[in-house]
Amino acid sequence: MRIFLAIYVFAIIAAVSILGFRGSISTKPPLEVFPDMDRQARYKPQAENDFFADGRNDRQVPAGTVARGDYFNQVEVFSEDFEDPRLGDTVFNQGKNADGSLVKKIPVEVSYELIQQGKEKYDIFCSSCHGAAGDGNGVTKPYGVLAANYHDARLRSVEDGHIFDVITNGKGLMLPFNDRISPEERWAIVLYVRALQLSQNANAEELTAVQRTELGL
Repeated sequence: MRIFLAIYVFAIIAAVSILGFRGSISTKPPLEVFPDMDRQARYKPQAENDFFADGRNDRQVPAGTVARGDYFNQVEVFSEDFEDPRLGDTVFNQGKNADGSLVKKIPVEVSYELIQQGKEKYDIFCSSCHGAAGDGNGVTKPYGVLAANYHDARLRSVEDGHIFDVITNGKGLMLPFNDRISPEERWAIVLYVRALQLSQNANAEELTAVQRTELGL
């Protein structure tokens, strides 16, 4: 019995010595049994690093990286002398005029290269739902996710700014893409959608000279 009491008292003294009295204040860091990687080795921004040839921790942004933000926060990032003619251009960035009405025509120079860019971005972000031909027969349709058919008469007659606005802010089940696709790339997609509409509703002989010019043909 005396041995048991001695062990019992020793255990209490050891517990109090290691853990301290409950409710007491201490400036020592807490004892962590499972730190869960709360503190680990890491590279600090703008610090030196002998591993890389330029001696910096910070690395250059990989080519083709999607910009973070909505392109309206550049004033906060750059100096006061920074100038960008498109920074406050609501027509280019929002697809709307100063009075809030939708832009009727694409406000960027149309070219074959822009259509190619639009096709590339359309295949990445749009074709899975809207289909490669823009007819709404994407791979998500069998699962009940129905996307708009760009060849409907209603969508063939809407303003270019309407399509841009839907890409930017989303609609229905479609999420907004303003944080993943730049304004120029959105206009390129709009141009490619118009090309898809013409491809399904007209032939080369029926295209007017103005339409050929707008499509860069």
